[in-house]
Amino acid sequence: MTRYRNLVLFVVLAAVWGSAFMAIKAGLEFFPPVLFAALRYDIAGVIMLVYALYVTDSPLPRGRTEWTEIAIGAIFLIAAYHALLFIGETDPAVTSAAAAVIVSLSPVLTSGFARVLLPSERLTKLGIVGLLLGLVGVAVLSELDPQNLLAGGTVAKLLILGAAASFALGSVLTRRLESEMPIETMEAWSMLGGALLMHIVSVGLGESFTEVVVNTESLLALGYLSIAASAIGFLIYFDLLEQLGPIEINLVSYVAPIFAALAGWAFLSEVPNVATASGFGLIFLGFVLLKRGAIRRELRHRFGSASSPSDSD
Repeated sequence: MTRYRNLVLFVVLAAVWGSAFMAIKAGLEFFPPVLFAALRYDIAGVIMLVYALYVTDSPLPRGRTEWTEIAIGAIFLIAAYHALLFIGETDPAVTSAAAAVIVSLSPVLTSGFARVLLPSERLTKLGIVGLLLGLVGVAVLSELDPQNLLAGGTVAKLLILGAAASFALGSVLTRRLESEMPIETMEAWSMLGGALLMHIVSVGLGESFTEVVVNTESLLALGYLSIAASAIGFLIYFDLLEQLGPIEINLVSYVAPIFAALAGWAFLSEVPNVATASGFGLIFLGFVLLKRGAIRRELRHRFGSASSPSDSD
């Protein structure tokens, strides 16, 4: 029964996070991009803080290490990631599916950063090939044209690549700290801190609340991203992380683009092209090469076989 429960939650999480790219695209018709991202995390941060107060005994960060982890989360996981993602999605050439596929490179980049920044990690030759395949996948998806690098949404897609890199780097830096702060507390304060930073950036970019259009569509987009994609999505993520472990939960990144493509087609009439599918395939192959040892161990564990001590990531 637990297996079916986890499967249902996994699909729900992939659907919610995948369709979030469509909601971002739709909401950008009514909000300046960075202000939109900031408002999303104003709401999500408050919800997560209330949840942290309810489920943990430590809803407030304590000490330098925990506040450093909050700062990293606010800067890299929330502010930089979402500001670059939302700005990138303002380009009409970037479909919801394309944005989701680029973001799916994040687990590959996380593995790469981990090998550089974590002393216990080491990038093997196959791991290097996997990392390069992931980057080639983004290049294919972005349809890079050396003759005209500013055409066809290339700059916007590279901004989204920067968002994925920011999230990956932030994930590795928080792992280095090894604090004992509850994840709910970390997420709540990172969301609120990231929202504050994005409000500052929004003002610096000259964005204004006068540009916001308040109607049914804009409120639905903001509400969906804040409540469904952020608050509820992260609660499901935490639950599955404990039940499945980091390897299986990483696969959400590779299922989400399917739902992003479906949502973009259903609500925005977006049609993914061959470059999107090809880029996705290369990124997923890169992930498999980078995490081949962990995947082997996970499969052996699931099917009841003993793992080999010679397996390596």
